[in-house]
Amino acid sequence: MVTYVVLAKFTDQGIRNAKESPKRAEAFKEMAKTFGVKVKEIVWTQGRYDVVTFIEAPDESSAMSLSLSLGALGNVRSETLRAYSAAEMTKIVGNML
Repeated sequence: MVTYVVLAKFTDQGIRNAKESPKRAEAFKEMAKTFGVKVKEIVWTQGRYDVVTFIEAPDESSAMSLSLSLGALGNVRSETLRAYSAAEMTKIVGNML
């Protein structure tokens, strides 16, 4: 599984319906399952981003399909970042010249 951090900002539509955000988060978890993606955690934040989500996907295609499906709903715009564990990073830097 590949780990990703998803940073999301509410759209105008999303902020108008902010009270529904926890329900939308549950619906997102169910949507993720259809792509074989596991939602590890969803947190709401203050500052530049409104929501930060940690997911595990079987591959990049699954993560991208989920991201596009989420965006199509119109409540958030997101940025997805590939994340590496300490073990993965140790292996990566071990391959450096």
